[in-house]
Amino acid sequence: MFLPVGDIPNPRSTPWVTYALIAINIAVFALVTIPLSLARPDLNDPLLLEYLSALNLRGDWPIQSLLDQVSAYDLAVFRYGYRPAHGALPTLFTAMFLHGGWLHLAGNMLFLYIFGDNVEHRLGSLRYLFAYLGSGVAATLFFALFVPGSHVPLIGASGAISGVLGFYFMWFPRNQVKIFVFLFPLLMTHVLIPARLVLGFYLLVDNLLPFLITNAEGGGVAHGAHIGGFLAGMGLAAASDRLPGLLQLKGPRVSRARTNLVDAVTDIVRAIERGDVAHAAERYATLETRAQRGQLATNNVLAIGRQLLEDNQPELALTVFRRLIAERPGDAGLDQAYLGAGQAMLRKQRCDTAAWHYFLAAIDLARTPEVAEAAREGLRQIEEGKGSAEC
Repeated sequence: MFLPVGDIPNPRSTPWVTYALIAINIAVFALVTIPLSLARPDLNDPLLLEYLSALNLRGDWPIQSLLDQVSAYDLAVFRYGYRPAHGALPTLFTAMFLHGGWLHLAGNMLFLYIFGDNVEHRLGSLRYLFAYLGSGVAATLFFALFVPGSHVPLIGASGAISGVLGFYFMWFPRNQVKIFVFLFPLLMTHVLIPARLVLGFYLLVDNLLPFLITNAEGGGVAHGAHIGGFLAGMGLAAASDRLPGLLQLKGPRVSRARTNLVDAVTDIVRAIERGDVAHAAERYATLETRAQRGQLATNNVLAIGRQLLEDNQPELALTVFRRLIAERPGDAGLDQAYLGAGQAMLRKQRCDTAAWHYFLAAIDLARTPEVAEAAREGLRQIEEGKGSAEC
């Protein structure tokens, strides 16, 4: 048996929304699932006949034997779970808080507990809650695309939690997941495995392969919902990384007039040479495409990013450094770009975990002792809690 039991590093903040979601799911299971599972359905409930019809039973079945197999919770799941053929809007949300059994609940809550804190810390509580619910809705709708006529209700938090895993996959590639290995009596130990290997296995082996080999409904496991949630989380993570910086970089103080590329690049280089890096940063923001930005030497781009940091504009600086990292793989200046991105992250709220990863990358790629030492200093600030509380 291989079971994830934790991850490192973890943020210093308390993940209140993650804890609240876990508490709500457990409360619903204790106060709704268990009592209704032990109760018989109301025979006057008009939904009972619809439920029995949806079972699509064939052959002669005594009505009493059928009713003996139905609990009040079965009807609650049929009413509040998401049925693609019915598609009631409220059930997109109510279905997230219903579970089929305690193992279903325990597995979901374990994954939420392990992976939710870093994502909540990075997003902030309110945005994290919206991201969780949005990923859950996206997961359900993705699942419904493949079984549009199904009356079988989809329940469980795993679609939303898969969205959290998608965020984690994008943002925390250098984190380690602690795996409990239980091969009794031969082996019982913990091992640390890179997060992306664990989550990649979850996506590809646990979900994508069964989804492709079996049918979309997956024999009781909604693999399609897991895949849809994971992809939604990845997409939202990528968007939240890029859109805010892009929008700010093209803010009102930057001229939006189309300029001749040669003149723009020449102006940027000359501005840097005369020490007017602030003007160079404004002109850099007018370069609209990767090809245009590629006309600038890496050292000029790094100078612009550093100037934005000195001007206390970490969002804009982060956009510059991230663009350099994304657009120039293998460049000799990547170590400095990762260092600059980490320093920018330290000045943003709830970004110390992400900064940690940038500093580690800078150390791995460092071409000079100065870059490596600056990155280690950033790590020390995080470990000692000396990063800006208003970063």
